[in-house]
Amino acid sequence: RPNYAWAIQVQPDDKRIKTSTETVPSPQGYGTVKGYLARPANDTKQPVVLVVHENRGLNPYIQDVARRLAVANFIAFAPDELASAGGYPGDEEKAAQMFGQLDRGKMMEDFQAAATWLKKRPDSTGKLGAIGFCYGGGVVNQLAVRMGGDLNAAVPFYGAQPKPEDAVKI
Repeated sequence: RPNYAWAIQVQPDDKRIKTSTETVPSPQGYGTVKGYLARPANDTKQPVVLVVHENRGLNPYIQDVARRLAVANFIAFAPDELASAGGYPGDEEKAAQMFGQLDRGKMMEDFQAAATWLKKRPDSTGKLGAIGFCYGGGVVNQLAVRMGGDLNAAVPFYGAQPKPEDAVKI
């Protein structure tokens, strides 16, 4: 089992950043999606990054990735797809079981809603990137297909690839 405390690079109370829990409307998904927002402590406009977790939900590692991006002068939002089932339970095996019960189509709609919300925030420069791990890598690939030029950067760390006929939309 991972020990997330050993891997933290940016502490949650780091004075260089501000963090909060945000709820984003997602009418085509689960209605709303909660997530972890991390941003630089200054109030200047910044590019934004959607951080997509693997099939475990918003665990401490994914929160740390969002904080790392905030330290690098990005506004990062990490949605928790397990929020509709009560949120990340703190146990990786239980999280994976919960994740398997969710509707993949609704989850994809939640991630797209979160990406659109993030890009349109008043503190955003309008430049949007997405990074995802495993399941999240597949989500990032699908966002690249769905959003085309509205997604300025996509970094999938493994995950499902788009169909070849859809790749031309990226």
